Amino acid sequence: MSTVGQRERATQDRVVKLFRKSLGYDYLGKLDHQDNRNIIDTALRSFLERQGYTKTVIDKALFELNKVAGDQVRSLYDLNQEVYTLLRYGVKVKPDVGENNVTVWLIDWKEPLNNDFAIAEEVAVKGKNNKRPDVAIYVNGIALGVLELKRSVVSVSEGIRQNIINQKPDYIRHFFTTMQLVMAGSDTEGYAMGPLRRLRNII
Repeated sequence: MSTVGQRERATQDRVVKLFRKSLGYDYLGKLDHQDNRNIIDTALRSFLERQGYTKTVIDKALFELNKVAGDQVRSLYDLNQEVYTLLRYGVKVKPDVGENNVTVWLIDWKEPLNNDFAIAEEVAVKGKNNKRPDVAIYVNGIALGVLELKRSVVSVSEGIRQNIINQKPDYIRHFFTTMQLVMAGSDTEGYAMGPLRRLRNII
C-alpha cells in the first residue's frame, strides 16, 4: 500500500473505531467483494420480527419499501422524500382483505436504543460505473448515511464532489434512495454533511 493509501486507511480506521467502540455500532466488515444494496432485507426482517409483526405484514412492508427504494424512473429527490416518509411515519399495510391497515415502524422512534445500528467499509455497489463508498451507516439494515474520507492534504470538497458524482444515473444513484445523511471528511478540515445534492451549496 502506498503512503497515500496508508494515510487514508488510518483516517478511516479511526472513524470506524469511533462508531464501533464509542457508539457501539455493529461491524459488518469490508463489503468490497459483493454487490451491495441499500436495504439488507435479512437485518430489517429480524428487527421487525422482534417488534412482533407477523410474517405477512413484514413481507408487505418490505415490498413497499423496496418498491420505492428500487424505483429507477422518478427523480432521486422524490424517491428520497418518499423513503423519508416511510421511515418517519411508518409503512401502512393491510394484513388481509377486509382487515384494517397496520402501521409498520421501520425505526423505533420512541426507544432509539431498540434499533440495530451498524457500520460497513468499502461498500461495493454495481452500477453503470461501479463505485465503493468508504463508509456506510445502517439502521435496522437500511443504509441511512454514507461517508467519503480524504487524507489531510486533500480538501474535504473532493469528498463532497465524489458523493455528488455517485448520485448520478451513470454511477450508483440507486444506492442513495434511502440516504438521509451524506457526509465527507478529512483530517485537517473536519467534515461536511447534508441531505443528498444539497451538499452542492457548500462546495
